[in-house]
Amino acid sequence: MQYLRDLASARELLANLTLRDIRGQYKRTIFGRLWSLASPLASMLVYTFVFAFIFRVQPSPGDPSGVNVFAIWLLCGLLPWTFFSTALSTSMGSIVGGAGLITKVYFPRMVLPISSVLTVGYNWLFEMAVLTIALLIVGSFVLPWLPLVVLMMALLAVFATGVGLILAVANVYFRDTQYLLGIVLQIWMYLTPIVYPSTLVSDASKNVGGLFGTPITVWDIYELNPMLHFVDVFRNLMYDNRFPDPADVLACVAWAVVALLVGMWVFARKEKRLAEIL
Repeated sequence: MQYLRDLASARELLANLTLRDIRGQYKRTIFGRLWSLASPLASMLVYTFVFAFIFRVQPSPGDPSGVNVFAIWLLCGLLPWTFFSTALSTSMGSIVGGAGLITKVYFPRMVLPISSVLTVGYNWLFEMAVLTIALLIVGSFVLPWLPLVVLMMALLAVFATGVGLILAVANVYFRDTQYLLGIVLQIWMYLTPIVYPSTLVSDASKNVGGLFGTPITVWDIYELNPMLHFVDVFRNLMYDNRFPDPADVLACVAWAVVALLVGMWVFARKEKRLAEIL
């Protein structure tokens, strides 16, 4: 409880660090915050060409929105994933990157990875606003669903914070973490239904049946991926314009709460030695 009180007392520091990063992120650039759209838009163009034009991946039209635009469908899953992967990468390096500050003065070190996630989250709000405009243009009546979208954005940010806290500590002890994370994120992305609909996996799982003579199927293992549930929820709300499966929402809440609790516990246990190891 004392640690939480210390963290709460550092909220002004958290706000200042976040504002500093936001203001300095695109300083002295011509296009400013528009650069945050460059990576997801470039990825959208490449994936649309490869998966929609070459491999002819055809996700179902939005139900009941009726929207049938692969690029928009792709962005509804790609933007949450881009936020998550970027938040993990930046929060992982926040402690090592803030070594000069950590070794000079005491403050709750957890502020650093949290401010990294908040900075990425600010850019994500901008990207999601652009996606909302694009959805309205193609005929998706997304406006009534925006409060739930914001709530799910907050849940994903909590999940990313929890995982990021663990990675930030791991990166101090083992600098290989930064290289390993890049590989893991590449694999993780293709194990998440971002560039293909999850129905392809469920249909293939039904054809294969139980693995090694057990009732456990490929789909049972696939569902253990937390980002599967987050991506499905975002697509249901923004692309389909309908309330997501309650099981997916509960899974998102559970993953967010567990990740945050475990992340804070790990970070609080290791925080005292961070300055010494750095």
